[in-house]
Amino acid sequence: MSSMTESQADRTLDRDELIAETARRRTFAIISHPDAGKTTLTEKLLLYSGAIDLAGAVRTRTNQRHATSDWMAMERERGISITSTVLAVDYSGCRINLLDTPGHQDFSEDTYRTLMAVDSAVMVIDAAKGIEAQTRKLFEVCRMRGVPILTFINKLDQPGREPLELLDEIERVLDIRTVPMNWPIGSGSDFQGVYDLTARQVLRFERTMHGAHRAPVQISTLDDLGALVSSSAARQLRDDISLLEGAGAAFDHATFLDGALTPVFFGSALNNFGVEPFLQALVSLAPPPGPRSSNRGLIDPIEEPFSGFVFKIQANMDPLHRDRTAFIRICSGRFAKDMQVQNPRLGRTIRLTRPSRVFARERETVAEAFPGDVIGVTNPGVFAIGDTLCVGGSLQYAAIPRFAPERFAILQNRNLAKYKQFQKGLAQLAEEGVVQMLYDPDAMRREPILAAVGDLQFDVVQARMATEYTVETHIEMLSYTAARWPTCGLDVLAQTRLPASVRQLRDAADQPVLLFSSEWELAYVERERPQLRLGGPPI
Repeated sequence: MSSMTESQADRTLDRDELIAETARRRTFAIISHPDAGKTTLTEKLLLYSGAIDLAGAVRTRTNQRHATSDWMAMERERGISITSTVLAVDYSGCRINLLDTPGHQDFSEDTYRTLMAVDSAVMVIDAAKGIEAQTRKLFEVCRMRGVPILTFINKLDQPGREPLELLDEIERVLDIRTVPMNWPIGSGSDFQGVYDLTARQVLRFERTMHGAHRAPVQISTLDDLGALVSSSAARQLRDDISLLEGAGAAFDHATFLDGALTPVFFGSALNNFGVEPFLQALVSLAPPPGPRSSNRGLIDPIEEPFSGFVFKIQANMDPLHRDRTAFIRICSGRFAKDMQVQNPRLGRTIRLTRPSRVFARERETVAEAFPGDVIGVTNPGVFAIGDTLCVGGSLQYAAIPRFAPERFAILQNRNLAKYKQFQKGLAQLAEEGVVQMLYDPDAMRREPILAAVGDLQFDVVQARMATEYTVETHIEMLSYTAARWPTCGLDVLAQTRLPASVRQLRDAADQPVLLFSSEWELAYVERERPQLRLGGPPI
């Protein structure tokens, strides 16, 4: 008689598959300042992974394609990323889940939410500009979460700063050790390739038309360098290598995983120089999904049953069906189609129907998924950003932070006959977290007051109201500069005298919120009215 029953053998096989599938997942985001080349690098990673055959153009030309990750009409018009996108591809035996994020600071909240769902990040730096403001902000978010970071210094095909100067700036400004993994051969118009410092190989690339196809590469040794590149580039490379070897900087994988060291790669995403070596290093160095913090301690991706959390909601990805999709990062266990899960926030059981794997706005139905994967499920109005979904017992992952808005405006409907479309559009955009909605409970007309981090969010609201809900709107900007939520009781708030210019509103959850006309006024109220206990948006 067999010592193992058939059901035990099945469980062992299921666990072995779960371990193998989890180990080959790489879930990461790309962070950068606008125009550093994030969207271009995203597109080229897709090209080299085989997900697309022809890379789209970032800059608008009538005879070129758009970037795959930028699928929204407004993104295509302006050539910028506005909303986070999920791109799942296979490469070198790994499942890559790339969460493309907006670079502009006005969309920081969407980017921050997405960074809660990744296991690692790629930091893209412009070789001419170095560390910029938004890069620094997003780096600090990754540091707070302990997310390991790989660095890609981009645009070596254009005039830029010296590589050693850039490494020094990264270490000095971001307080993180750097270890170069390759080194540029030439710079600007003389940029010809990179030298792999680990494999000790020269990788010389050839330019292609608009970088739409893979760049042919010639691999050789340092001894053959003189016959391949200009004498000045060869001399500079030999001098730099001698200096680097003398410095003795060595890559340590454990230190990288702790977030205290970043491996640095040089290249040109536009011309595809150094992109494939970087992709190979990414799948080799980036970590698979690991344990995540929760109210029950660390949740192991293998030992625990299914769990995940909603980090994004998107309406109208399919304009024909007016759908709403909730994006779930799977943290533990195996996901199966039509499985029932608990939503602790609502205290109810929900069946996850029509699950799909997402590639920009395209979707493919999936029967199962594993830790590290991101799936989209139809949202019938029961999911909210930050919801934990689990099987077996109550569980809550760390809450997703919300931003205190700094820009405010009244949104007016220009066509009262479209009242229902106006209200529906507002509700769905607020559900996505595009903007926060505030209301004046004493006003005769309940016109929504939009609250946002930056003005571009208002442009997104107007554009999407027009294209997705056929509602023309008018924006009236308000002069307030800050919002705070009193955490005292309503009776304390009612008895507290405030400056006449402070405006009292209610948020979507009917919680009181105060708008201030200046930072001075906010500081005055915080100092003189401590009983209000002002704070940021409730999570």
